[in-house]
Amino acid sequence: MAQGFSLKDQLFNAEKTRYLAGLFAAADPSFNAEAFQSRVMARLLDLELKERMAWIAECLQQAVPGDLPDVAPVILKALPPPLDPSKSDDDFGDFIFAPLGDWVVAVGLDHPELALDVLEELTQRFSMEWAIRPFLNQHQDQVLVRMASWCSHDSYHVRRLVSEGTRPRLPWGQAVGLGLADPLPLLDRLHSDPTRYVTRSVANHLNDISKKFPELVLDRLQDWSRAGQQAADELRWMTSHTLRGLVKSGHPGAMKMLGYDPDAEIAATLQVIGKSRIGEALEFEVTLNGKGDQPVLVDYIVHFQRPGGKTSAKVHKLKQTALCDGTLNLSKKHKLKGNATTFKLVPGAHRLEIQVNGQVRAAVDFDLLD
Repeated sequence: MAQGFSLKDQLFNAEKTRYLAGLFAAADPSFNAEAFQSRVMARLLDLELKERMAWIAECLQQAVPGDLPDVAPVILKALPPPLDPSKSDDDFGDFIFAPLGDWVVAVGLDHPELALDVLEELTQRFSMEWAIRPFLNQHQDQVLVRMASWCSHDSYHVRRLVSEGTRPRLPWGQAVGLGLADPLPLLDRLHSDPTRYVTRSVANHLNDISKKFPELVLDRLQDWSRAGQQAADELRWMTSHTLRGLVKSGHPGAMKMLGYDPDAEIAATLQVIGKSRIGEALEFEVTLNGKGDQPVLVDYIVHFQRPGGKTSAKVHKLKQTALCDGTLNLSKKHKLKGNATTFKLVPGAHRLEIQVNGQVRAAVDFDLLD
């Protein structure tokens, strides 16, 4: 049997399956909770996370057969109360309800209005950002009309679904056939939302767009600033979060919007301290020299050696601060994890660069030792 990592075991396990079975048994006397649990657990721990969602949805579909008009009353009756409306962030919901979205997709694509009603309820227990995307692709106009009404919904979970469900690059999400600018009228209404849970999604959505159309994003942020509908501190946070990808790439327009001069005359000296070994740390010191107390945004870029002779550049944050009488000294110890599963370090020639206000100001080569 495959060993599920801890996150999967927390999200989908026997206890969670029993809880879900109990909800449906209470909603439908014909629901065989014991048979459902046995069927789910027979395969669950052999599957990866998304596969577990699909498998539980398949088991639900077998336990409560029929198209959406047949099963929607059971689904809605089985739901616990909505998530705490007094919260405003970090309340993603219970992952065990994610398979209900897959179930609605499987039996509801030919019943879009009813499906949207059900997803509106489900997303108040767990976000339905993945489930709504097949409906966007098959019933785009209908879904966008409903989303326009959701922008003023009492539940911030439903309002967030508008932004998150239409994101161009949603992690794990099915691609949607929307133009990058198509959801912007919806974001215009959501950017002034009072909850961080929604505004974070709006910022992530704009960050997705910025990868292809940075000027479109910068113009929208300027429009929102002029409109004055969002609290100034929150809009500053949204702007910074939106532009994080452009900042990494050194986009001058993003730098200027955040208050950093990309053309500032700033000199940098960079020194790697000691030996750099896999499993230890890359240690370096930086000195910046410029005029006065001007603000600086400092990143460092490590060009890692990859198998086959290629390199891969990784940008990391170092400091957002200001020069002090024209000078700033910084130091960093960057951990070089030797057992990371996502990025394997390779010994050999590497390069370190210091980027200030979007411009590379200093660079040094170093050897990464085994």
